[in-house]
Amino acid sequence: MQDVLAGAWQSLAGEPLPAVSLTGDESVLPGHFRVPAMATASIAAATLSAGELLRLRGIDPGTVSVDTRHAAAAFRSEQLLRIDGEPAPSPWGPIAGDYRAADGWIKLHCNTSRHEAAVCWALGVPATREAVTKTVAAKSMAEVESAVVTAGGAAALMRSREDWLAHPQGQAVAELPLVELDRIGDAPKRTLFDSDRPMGGVRVLELTHVLAGPVAGRVLAAHGANVLHVGAAHLPRIPMLTMDTGQGKRSAFVALDTEGGRAKLKKLIARADVLVQSFRPGALARIGLGPEQLAELRPGLVVADLSAYGWTGPWARRRGFDSLVQMSSGIAEEYATDAPAPLPAQALDHATGWLTAAAIMTAIRRTVTDGGSWHARLSLAGTGRWLDSLGRKDPEPSEVDYTDVLETVDSDFGQMTRVRMAGELPGAQPHWDHPSHKPGADTPVWSPVVPQPVP
Repeated sequence: MQDVLAGAWQSLAGEPLPAVSLTGDESVLPGHFRVPAMATASIAAATLSAGELLRLRGIDPGTVSVDTRHAAAAFRSEQLLRIDGEPAPSPWGPIAGDYRAADGWIKLHCNTSRHEAAVCWALGVPATREAVTKTVAAKSMAEVESAVVTAGGAAALMRSREDWLAHPQGQAVAELPLVELDRIGDAPKRTLFDSDRPMGGVRVLELTHVLAGPVAGRVLAAHGANVLHVGAAHLPRIPMLTMDTGQGKRSAFVALDTEGGRAKLKKLIARADVLVQSFRPGALARIGLGPEQLAELRPGLVVADLSAYGWTGPWARRRGFDSLVQMSSGIAEEYATDAPAPLPAQALDHATGWLTAAAIMTAIRRTVTDGGSWHARLSLAGTGRWLDSLGRKDPEPSEVDYTDVLETVDSDFGQMTRVRMAGELPGAQPHWDHPSHKPGADTPVWSPVVPQPVP
């Protein structure tokens, strides 16, 4: 796993790997793909990035350590979440799932009413599993995928690894780095707010949804960042993910489809240090908030963009989610027998989230040492390519008990049992200052910076 981490760290920071301890083995999760190695390495990369920021503050970070069992739990955090002792509601919609077409399998991602309506409109069916099953069975995978995507929905047919590598988008992803971090503007060197936490005093504006982006914000909050998640009251949310990924953040609503809302957003950006967003590539640029425009609005800003299929190629603007990327890229097909064989966790989402947090903290460090505005780009498909490159493992899991990596806190949703923040940083142990807030519970303004003591 040390080699896996070293490769990720080189893509991220381009520096020698600092001292780190990786413990445990890869039997903590089932399956042939090396998800435990990827989980451990991506969590270690984020924790090392936090440690380097701590070192920049004149604080010895100590030796970072990550255990594979805790990493596996972190990558299944939404599955392990409990509210008043009960699992959170399933994120999957009633007609979401895998369907057998005339020539193979296709996944329909219908976790929001909008995507469900797109599937029903594209196929000309009511929103019942029976109707969708019958209609899909009479069509080819490509026909269903094209119809749903054209209707504004989200779907992916199950391709083989070879088909993906030969596909124009697969070829485009193969040319992209795991993490791209570029300087996009000039700005004076940053002076960090006095804090004993790596990201203390750093304001992070989070415009993300579902899982990868929210995981990044959750990691940054655990390392002391002032994270404000901005959503919209009218947009659908997945309660399980909202509860799981909101740890340590404030949550506010801003109507970006109005002039007043966009003006309010610009005011927030003008006082932010980081903006992390997971709109499809080009979406913010169309309202005058592309990376270069953001750097002009707020010199010294760090912008992090997350996408499903990468930022170049014919699918750069295609809607996508972890489970769809697994289908498109051959991951779900490689060990499929009677049906697609997905990973044992939403691992592309989680890994991309942790790597995004690592890229943001690396960029913040560069604003201190070099100045400038910085732009990070990552994608689920790029993370999937990294996972594929790691080889395969013994698929048999061991018995795993996660009890000691769970904690119970009182929250706005009830008594919440959650996975403790993963990654040990002796110089400033990561932790969340408060549990998840309900969506829109906070005012869309920057709160005063109040140093929080390390517990």
